[in-house]
Order: sequence, then structure tokens, then C-alpha cells
Amino acid sequence: MDTTLIHELAKMIDHSLLHPTLTDDELREGCELAKKYDVASVCIKPYAVKQAVELLAGSDVLVGTVIGFPHGNSATTIKVAETRQACLDGAVEIDMVVNIGKVLSKEWAYVTEEIRAVHDECIRHNAILKVIFENDFLPEDSHKIRLCEICTEVGAEYVKTSTGYGFVKGADGKYSYEGATEHDLKLMLDHVGPGVKVKAAGGVRTLDGLLKVQAMGVARLGASATAAILEDAYRRFGLTNSDSPTEVINESKGY
Repeated sequence: MDTTLIHELAKMIDHSLLHPTLTDDELREGCELAKKYDVASVCIKPYAVKQAVELLAGSDVLVGTVIGFPHGNSATTIKVAETRQACLDGAVEIDMVVNIGKVLSKEWAYVTEEIRAVHDECIRHNAILKVIFENDFLPEDSHKIRLCEICTEVGAEYVKTSTGYGFVKGADGKYSYEGATEHDLKLMLDHVGPGVKVKAAGGVRTLDGLLKVQAMGVARLGASATAAILEDAYRRFGLTNSDSPTEVINESKGY
């Protein structure tokens, strides 16, 4: 069977290496996994950009990193500085968390200028920007719709549902998390302009989940279950073990 479909699925995946306890050995293993499956990119913590660039040299896997992660609370100047340093270190994709408190306060001028400032810095370094909304913290669709409009106005390349770490405390004191819901993905797809793509992150951990969001029109998926998803694809589409990059499912920590 032609492996084109699986290659297309792999190139939707940003392999997530963002867990707070991720070790250097696990980072190396994660980059090797990303290279074996030829995914779109690795999404890593800023300190690891240089190392990931070295590990992925000669492959088609891009290096991306996170800014203002995971809660978006840094000053705009710090987010811009983080972006600049990440790009100088070799990152070509930037996933930035919005200032969630400003979004909830509907301080849209602040939100717009922050996204614009980070996007301008990305442009200076030939990088792309993915704007993380953290939808679990946004109770009203109007917040998400306005963010889609702002990202379209600014020219951000992607809007993204979640960090994977937006845990909401319930009345019982326990924390819960939904991530990329079908409702939010449809809402974002319906309200971004034609030049802005949508990235799902958080909660999509299976091949069926990936196929579902692909059918909706989602362009990228942030995932740590990369090997499980793609090994399932090789099995389901009738390919042999020799067609698979690896017979060992070695998942990294992440969302």
C-alpha cells in the first residue's frame, strides 16, 4: 500500500516534549522518535531549542518552541525577547500563550498589540506564530471568536486550542481538563480568516481522533502519543512491520 496517507498524517503532528519533568535523555529519545516517524515538528521547551536543532539536523522535522508557557503571564517585552532568543537558537515555529487575564477582561487592544509584537518578531526571523488560546479558561465563545478575529487581523499563521496544561479547579477542589473539543475546533475553523490555520492540542491521543480533526479541517495536532497514533495507522491501513519506522512504541511525556 502507498504510504502517502500515513506521511500526510505524520506531517500533521507536532510531537510534544513539554512535560515539566522531561529529562535530557527523554528529550533525545523524543527527537529520535520524531525523526523516525518524520512528523511536522517537535514542540519543546525554550532551553532545548539548540539541542533539538542539532539532534534533528538533516531531517525534515522542524523545531518549534513555546513562549509565555503555560499560563501566558509574561510581559509583552519578555514574550518578544523569548521569541527572539528562540529564533536565534534555531526555532522556526513559535507557540505563544495569550495573556488569558487580559482576554477575560476584554482588553482587546492589549491582546492585539501583544500578538502583533510577537508576530512581528517571528517575521524578522522567518518563523511562524501559533497563538494558544487555552480554551478551558475561556467560558464564553465570544472570547474565542474575538481572538480568531484578532489573529486574522494580525496575520498569525495558526490559532491553537490549548497548552495541554490548562487545568480548571472544580467546586470539589479537583482539577479537570478538556483540551481540543469538537465544539471549539469548529468554532475556530468557522471564525478564522482564510490565511489562518487551526492547531488542536490536548486530548487527541488516538488515530481516530487525528482522522476526525483532519476531516474537520484542522491542519496540525499537538500530541505526545505520536508513536501509538502512527503505529495504529500502519496496522489499520494494512502495512507490514517493515513499512513502519519502528516496532517499539516509545512515548514521551506530554499532552
